[in-house]
Amino acid sequence: MPTAPTIASLAADLAAGRTTSTALTEAAFERIADPSGEGVRVFTRADRDEALAQARASDLLRAHGIVPSPLAGLPISVKDLFDLAGQVTTAGSVVLKDSPPALVDAPAMARLRAAGAVIIGRTNMTEFAFSGLGLNPHYGTPGNPFDRARIPGGSSSGAAISVTDGMAVAAIGTDTGGSIRIPSAFCGLAGFKPTQHRIPREGTLPLARTLDTIGPLGRSVACCAVIDAILAGEAPCVPAAASIEGLRLAVPQQIVLDGLDATVSAAFSRALTRLSQAGARVIDFVMPALARIPVVNAKGGFVSPEALSWHKDLLARRVSEYDPRVASRILRGAEQSAVDMIDLIAARAAIMAEAANQTRDIDALLLPTVPFVAPRIDELATDADYARINILALRNPSLFNFLDRPAITIPCASDGLPVGVMLVGRHCHDRRLLALAQAVEPVVI
Repeated sequence: MPTAPTIASLAADLAAGRTTSTALTEAAFERIADPSGEGVRVFTRADRDEALAQARASDLLRAHGIVPSPLAGLPISVKDLFDLAGQVTTAGSVVLKDSPPALVDAPAMARLRAAGAVIIGRTNMTEFAFSGLGLNPHYGTPGNPFDRARIPGGSSSGAAISVTDGMAVAAIGTDTGGSIRIPSAFCGLAGFKPTQHRIPREGTLPLARTLDTIGPLGRSVACCAVIDAILAGEAPCVPAAASIEGLRLAVPQQIVLDGLDATVSAAFSRALTRLSQAGARVIDFVMPALARIPVVNAKGGFVSPEALSWHKDLLARRVSEYDPRVASRILRGAEQSAVDMIDLIAARAAIMAEAANQTRDIDALLLPTVPFVAPRIDELATDADYARINILALRNPSLFNFLDRPAITIPCASDGLPVGVMLVGRHCHDRRLLALAQAVEPVVI
């Protein structure tokens, strides 16, 4: 199980008087300011004075018995896609720096504040969330905690490193094709993508409205479960772990096992063995619906056209200020017609129904989150290598944005760099999936 502080362990420390929110927040900012650390590349904005004011208020409320949730007093980072009142949402870009500040918090951010979380700053990301790798030419690329010469994963790059490097207890990210789960897998964290409508997306700068989701990155499944409940407007609790005995876990044989590197292959095989030995029923599973997804997405899918609809005016005026690798992908949206999009919407509905029927008798799908460990930054020097590696990183997680299924990545034992195993649940069965993940986590980690 995770040895670094979790939401539960720090909430217990606060309750017992072993620490204070002010002390935790000051420690977080010491790590952010460490000149030998990644803070300057992790945050596009860090709000020390405001966060310390929140922390002192939390300590005062706690002294009077007011503790609104397990997040109360804990430093949390948020991706630079969310509106916070009085701040400019820049989305990891320089293009929006002169935009007016937000008038109100995004609903997800308002729920964090109501839960007592101390929002310490906005985390760096792939510009406009359009990549699974995490590179940012404007604000720098934070290094992977296991090897600073390697990528963090994206697009929620700063979110992951803020947690691994002790700058935040947990982080809030977004996931359109894997942007929570990829950096979590590369950095040894848990990361949860819920069913899309579970958490309100108003006040969040969009990439592709059909696929965008909001979710947490944390040290454990329980950390993710607490934050998920708060963001969804539910009681901030962790579902009890399901029984591992007899759990029906299906490993799809289409697409998701292709081209695994040696480290991921060995770690995933070990996880399957451990789960079987613990009493789960792990089965090879034929799921034709998965193979249909890349076919219907062959003309480009939802992301580029939907991104272009938001960016077209900005691109017309300021394309030279974009990351060229992001701008070129957005502009590809012009290659699809209205008929293409109508056909894609219909195909998606049919494939979602087909997938639901194919998985009706299993508890969860089980697969590697990403088919390889975090690449070195210098492996992405050419546009061709960047595009190839990005497509492979997004391949497995993006299938389940298309299907709108809840999915969580959990670190599994590895002989090398971190590897994530992904559990995928049924549409709208998010808390059931988190209960299953609670059972799987101690077996595979």
